[in-house]
Amino acid sequence: MRLSSWSTGSEPAAAEVPPAAPVPVSQPPAAPVRAAQSLVEQLSDETLLAGLAAGDERCTVAFVRRFQSRLLGVVVAVLGDGHAAEDVAQVAFERAWRHADSYDPRRGSVVSWLVSIARNAAIDAARVRRPLPIPGEELLARLGPAEGDDPERRAVTGEALGELRAALAGLPLAQARAVVLAGVAGMSASQV
Repeated sequence: MRLSSWSTGSEPAAAEVPPAAPVPVSQPPAAPVRAAQSLVEQLSDETLLAGLAAGDERCTVAFVRRFQSRLLGVVVAVLGDGHAAEDVAQVAFERAWRHADSYDPRRGSVVSWLVSIARNAAIDAARVRRPLPIPGEELLARLGPAEGDDPERRAVTGEALGELRAALAGLPLAQARAVVLAGVAGMSASQV
């Protein structure tokens, strides 16, 4: 690389200079960042919620860390499915973020407000996941031998199913459906 000089042209050309080594960019020390995050984590629930509403990243991280296990526990208790519970807990945090300005400390603590959001989100998810009931006629028509059974087993099962269908045909449709759901599908009386 040639260095140019501010000369009038009467001076000799500048000498070759080897390229300079890159200057290391100093990184900010991690200790102050951790100390600041530690201070944020010590803030009250209400202050963290206000920071969440304002979009403060450190408050948001501290808010989620503080309540994530509690919310996940509530959602798992409602749904009974850990994988779905993680998604629903995320939805609950998103709802809390969107509606943080509606929090009223006179009506309860941040924890109770957040838990109620998570519970409602879990109930909503459970309603969506609930299978639709099958009409009685279709349910009775679906009774049949398993496709993987051998021919002898299919014959025996077919005979038994014929007797079952005949017995169920003598019952009112609602009762026949209840018998099939309890006896074949293994549902409890409250589920039927």
